[in-house]
Parts: sequence; structure tokens; C-alpha cells
Amino acid sequence: MTLDQLIALDAIVATGTFRAAAERLNKAQSAVSHQIRKLEAELGFDLFSRDTYRPSLTTEGEVFYRETNQVLEQVNRLKSVAARLRSEQEQMISVVMTATMSLDPILAVLGSVGRRFPETHIRVATEMMGGPVARLMEGEADLIIAGLEGVPFDEVETLPVDTIVIRPVASPDFPAAQRAGVCSRREMQTYMQVIVSGTGGQDFDQSRDLLAGGQRWTVSDFEAKKSVIKAGLGWGGIPEHLMQQEMANGELVPVTVEGYPPRHTEIFAIRRRDQPMGQVMSWLWAELQQARQLTSDPNSNR
Repeated sequence: MTLDQLIALDAIVATGTFRAAAERLNKAQSAVSHQIRKLEAELGFDLFSRDTYRPSLTTEGEVFYRETNQVLEQVNRLKSVAARLRSEQEQMISVVMTATMSLDPILAVLGSVGRRFPETHIRVATEMMGGPVARLMEGEADLIIAGLEGVPFDEVETLPVDTIVIRPVASPDFPAAQRAGVCSRREMQTYMQVIVSGTGGQDFDQSRDLLAGGQRWTVSDFEAKKSVIKAGLGWGGIPEHLMQQEMANGELVPVTVEGYPPRHTEIFAIRRRDQPMGQVMSWLWAELQQARQLTSDPNSNR
């Protein structure tokens, strides 16, 4: 039994097919199949039932796979320990945040890391929609702060950070804002919905809160979206923290749309399990864990 065989088993279960597992592992499908056959021969039972197009775990395979998960988790932890022991400070840590999230909840943590590791360049970037997940899975980010839509859960580790609210709004002069009650979807289809384009590319494209059959304007960021909506040219959802002043002075007002209530989205710190953490990244992750514990229990002592 080898680690490569266990990794192949995990990849097949996670992706659903031998072919997809081979693509993930950058191996030939025949090589992955051979690894599983050798493992099954050693174990003395089949891991997969191959009666259907998609291989499914046998009863014995399910039990073995649960144990495999624990082994792979321990291997990843050992890799992180080894990386910390052999490494000096990382030259750079790349953090990518969803544009719907304020930087405020993690500023204290980033400041703590910056003071402890002044020689490490902390790079913070903002991406739209599926952009943070794309950057993480493409190896361009060490850590992302984002929602869980489109996240491959079997490949990442997460920590809760904050919750944001995205509320449909319009200018007070916009027709839909001037009537009482709930605006029907049919009525809203006659108005322009303003949306923000994603930066995740085709593989990590995300489309949220789109009104089917409606007219749309697409902009590049939330500031542009807010400007278009304030000008009375359309309606759309904006994170509450990005429009507090406009809501307070009446430049923007809530719009009640059928089937589109304010959306509460939990935001997480997310890292890849297969990427060992060096000194700085390990400290950053530990600080995020500590910050979450303090938020959950304000009476706890640090």
C-alpha cells in the first residue's frame, strides 16, 4: 500500500470518474486504474463497483475510504510541519478577497502578521464573483477570503470569518422604488438590472441573483454598479457595508423584489489542503483561528 494509491483513491471519489481523477493528478488514466487494481489486490476486496459508468464505492470501499481520509489529513499536516521546520519566512503571502467583503474584519490579523514577519511582503488583491476561488485553485493565492459557492470542499480547509448582507436597491427616483409592496418578477423584467462581471473565468464562473429574462447592464466593480444605480439607470444588489452613506442620506433605497430577498452570505478564510504552510502562512492561519474564537466568545482571554 502506497501513498500514491491512497491519493488516487481519494481523487476518484472526489471527481467521480477515473478519467477526471487522472486529469487532476496529471497522470494517464491507465496508470490510475493500475494503482487501484494493485491496491485492491493487496487488500483482498474491491474498492469500487464498476457496474455503472461512474464508479461507486463498495461497502468495504466506503469503510476503507473513511480511514484513507484520516491518513491523507495526517500526511498534509506532516507536510506543513516539515515546511515550517525547513523554511525561513516566505518572501510573499498572497491573499485574495471577494469584492463583496470589507477588509476590516481581517485588518488586525494582517497587521499582527506584518509586525511579526516584517520581511514578508503581504499582497492583498480583490476579485469579483468566482475570482478568489479561481486564484486559489490555480495556485496564484495562498489564502482567499470568500463565500463557499464553487469551492471544491474536498480540496480545501475553511475558517468562518464574517457574514455580509447584499440588498437589492435603487435610486429613490427609480419607478420600482416609488411603489409600495413587493415588485413582481414580471415587472422587474422591464427594468435594467445592473450586475458585476466575474473574474473567475469559465471554470469558476458564478452568477448570483440574476433575474431571468430581464434586461442587464454589466459593470466591472461595485463602485461602478453603485454609480449606475444612483443615477437611476437600473437596480441591483449591493453589499450593505459599501452603501451605508448612500442609504443613510437617501441616495439609495431598498427595493423589495419577488424572490430576491436580502442575501446573507457567510464569508470564510480558505486555503488548499495540498499546499504545505510555511512559517508566515501558519501564523496567519493560527491568528485567523484565534480571531474567530474571540469573536465567538468575547469573554475569552487571549
